[in-house]
Amino acid sequence: MTAETTVKKARTPRAKAVKKTDDVSAAPAPRVKKADAAHRLRIKVRAYEHAVLDGAVKQIIDVAQRHNAEVIGPVPLPIDIRKYTVNRAAFIDKDSREQFEMRIHKRMIDILNPAPKVIEALTNIDLPSGVSIDVKMM
Repeated sequence: MTAETTVKKARTPRAKAVKKTDDVSAAPAPRVKKADAAHRLRIKVRAYEHAVLDGAVKQIIDVAQRHNAEVIGPVPLPIDIRKYTVNRAAFIDKDSREQFEMRIHKRMIDILNPAPKVIEALTNIDLPSGVSIDVKMM
């Protein structure tokens, strides 16, 4: 074979086939704007004792479900452990120490699209002492 007999053909690009559909359901769904997205009430509950915390969470969920709100949770969050090391004696015994720790238990509850009645009922709820609550509207 000589160079004259082997001639390569130039490549021609193929035309892409376009599918045309008259069906409206095949069209992609319109994007939801952030203003139209679901509102969420995020409640974070904290306490030193887990039994008291679980009782408070149960009260919050009962109030929300009584008003037909959609509840997600309770989601257990990681426990914060604060450790403190203290000398037993004031002056001499440096090797003798005591260690103390505080455990802070946390739970998170989400309420989707809360009605004003749900928010009002949650503000009027009476929770046990030692339970702290953080409420955010997202």
